[in-house]
Amino acid sequence: MKAELIRIWGSPLPTPEIEVYTEQISDEITSYLSQEFELWRNLFHAQTDSCQEFLEAEGYKLAEALVQNESLAHFSLPEKITIPLSTSMNKTSQTFLVPPAIKNQKVGGLTMRLTRKKLNVMLNQKLEELESHLTPSVAAGAGLIRYASAMHLIHHMLPEGNRVVYLTAPGDEIPTIPVTDDVGISPLLPISNTGIQRANKNYGNKDEENLQEHYSTAARCFFLPQWVSFDSQDRLLVNSFHEAEISLNAMQRFMRILQVAISLAPYIIADQEYQEKRYGMLGQLVNQGRAMARYETKEIIQVIQQQVNSNRLNRGLSLKITYFDDQRLERLSRRLEVIPSGRIVFHPAFVVLAMRKERAKAAQDFRMNYSTRRHLQAELTEIECAFDTSKSQQEK
Repeated sequence: MKAELIRIWGSPLPTPEIEVYTEQISDEITSYLSQEFELWRNLFHAQTDSCQEFLEAEGYKLAEALVQNESLAHFSLPEKITIPLSTSMNKTSQTFLVPPAIKNQKVGGLTMRLTRKKLNVMLNQKLEELESHLTPSVAAGAGLIRYASAMHLIHHMLPEGNRVVYLTAPGDEIPTIPVTDDVGISPLLPISNTGIQRANKNYGNKDEENLQEHYSTAARCFFLPQWVSFDSQDRLLVNSFHEAEISLNAMQRFMRILQVAISLAPYIIADQEYQEKRYGMLGQLVNQGRAMARYETKEIIQVIQQQVNSNRLNRGLSLKITYFDDQRLERLSRRLEVIPSGRIVFHPAFVVLAMRKERAKAAQDFRMNYSTRRHLQAELTEIECAFDTSKSQQEK
């Protein structure tokens, strides 16, 4: 059906300029996805206003069902589809009716429970089946439903944010360090209050010009300042660590919605708003996820030192080291036994040896990418240095 639409429309579609920040996609694939995105966007805008409103409403229902991972979803195809026709002489369009018998569709239910498939998988299968239909109106209608759902996920379910610029730290692949001027604001791009308002509908402040002032300087250089919990020195900016966890969960949900949109319509990467939101939130999430892990590492050091001063570590010591995996985009942890259970007198050397051993293991753990291994090793090194008495004596 996609090839047929390109043939009907005539000349090849223009390829918009897009930036693919961390997704390693070849130019050929990017060009194809850009053409496919332009095809469905043009077809959507070729529909009547009432048809576009109908498609947006159906896209809203499906997007909500996908994000909530519901067990059942319904959608309907438009009554008629307008398809532009292009010839060498002129450009016209033709309207095709959708057969009433196939207009209403259901996805999930008992079949989903029996096959144990997720809703997004079953929806993709259903849309692919309809897009392969011999009736042009059915095939085009299903593709438009897919397009409208993906666009709702990107444009309406996710808040807009500040326009930001990130730098890539040595050894990293993901830009995570915000470019700022002396007051913590990006010197290259303007700040947008719209995204802050949209993400904080219950904020209670109607003064748009002063919205940025409610966030610390360290937070204002990120994509969504209201979800920034740590500054560049890993100091807590919110009232509690629990609040920081809530913010991290919100950022992870943001990225999951982007992933849902990609699984539904891979060509959505050609959408400029998708690119801006993914770039802005990915850098912020990785930055804050690592900062949270480093904050927890500092707390571990403090707790051990407190326990040592109270003589409470003579019966063994086990640690859970938390780190942020920038591939899985989530906090993970490694458990290690520093001192076996029993009456063993604590000595800082036990911690130093355990950290060195775990650091060697992490260096060979290729389930993590290089930047994640480096991040974890830095945490282990920090704990080691805190208890390495030989280094502290040398420094004195």
